[in-house]
Amino acid sequence: MHDRSALGPADVTDAELTAMVAALLDADPGVVEVMDSHAVEFPYDLPAITTAGRYWVSGTARVAGRDQPFRMFVKHIQSWVRHPLFEQVPLEAREMAAQSVPWRTEALAYASGLRDRLPDGLSMPRALGVFDLDELANAVWLEEVPVVDRAWDLPRFAHTARLLGRLAVSADVEPLRDVGEFGFEVHTYLHGRLEMQVLPMVRDVGIWHHPLVAGAFDDDLRARLLDAADRMAAYVDELAALPRGSSHGDACPNNLLSRADSDDVVLIDYGYWAPNAVGHDLGQLLVGDVQLGKGSADSLHEIDETIVPAYLEGMRAEGSDIAADVVRRAHAVQLLVFTGISTLPFEHLDRAPTPELHEDAAQRAKIARFSLDLVDATA
Repeated sequence: MHDRSALGPADVTDAELTAMVAALLDADPGVVEVMDSHAVEFPYDLPAITTAGRYWVSGTARVAGRDQPFRMFVKHIQSWVRHPLFEQVPLEAREMAAQSVPWRTEALAYASGLRDRLPDGLSMPRALGVFDLDELANAVWLEEVPVVDRAWDLPRFAHTARLLGRLAVSADVEPLRDVGEFGFEVHTYLHGRLEMQVLPMVRDVGIWHHPLVAGAFDDDLRARLLDAADRMAAYVDELAALPRGSSHGDACPNNLLSRADSDDVVLIDYGYWAPNAVGHDLGQLLVGDVQLGKGSADSLHEIDETIVPAYLEGMRAEGSDIAADVVRRAHAVQLLVFTGISTLPFEHLDRAPTPELHEDAAQRAKIARFSLDLVDATA
């Protein structure tokens, strides 16, 4: 029996499924028969504007007369013009907004040879199939990776940062650094999201009187963020002039899994894979869990003091001689540009303040202050 209706347009033909199952089981497609298959939605509580759906597809395959179970992960990816939030974008800004969020990058990364070029200790799921669904959507079918939930203690942060440092300057990875063909430049981010959304809100006098903001962002922090907003173009110019490396683009702990059968770190979610200034991946490694409410901003200093030296060790292991102060400065400025300046709880301002929202705002304020302090310390 087959029921893959949950996949909708991300489904494949029976012949395509058979070929992928054969690849998964390392078998000759000629001796593989898929006896049954079914799809269920993968539970995931973090929204993503370019993800239309995540699914498990499992079943039984008969291989040379012997039945074997199989399971694969399917991700349906789309342009964010199909997300309901896109309707809130002003008509005159929609073309720029549509082009500002990459959605093809993940499929291109999985279809490339990147998996075979990653430094030892890093891995990614094997792509069994990558399919264009139409001009605005695709789907990737991936092997299931055995993972285990391990605590994010300082040794794990250090181990992961070391691998990300190797990734950034790996000569093997460099040819695929821009495989996503997105053409991202930090000035595009400045003229897009920052100038069109973030900076006007930071400069909006009324926002600073909102209970969520006023209770967490004191006058000193307000003045520093307003000053940073005025300096943002200069910070972006500085970033654009720094050495670039390969970056995952969203190296938060949620996207860095631990294999159950080795010490490998498994990278997932390649939507923002792109060349960036060295040190880029340190930002989300540092603050990702705090942003999701899984960690406390009180630990930022301790984690930062752990991951930056480890990242530099990884770079040195790959033969890079980029100066440590350059990497530290790049990390600091990127943290401010991509995170610190946008910490005001914009998306919650139309909601009644609750203790939970006040705590979220307080954590964001600590991220903002840490970002500003780091920029000052590396100037």
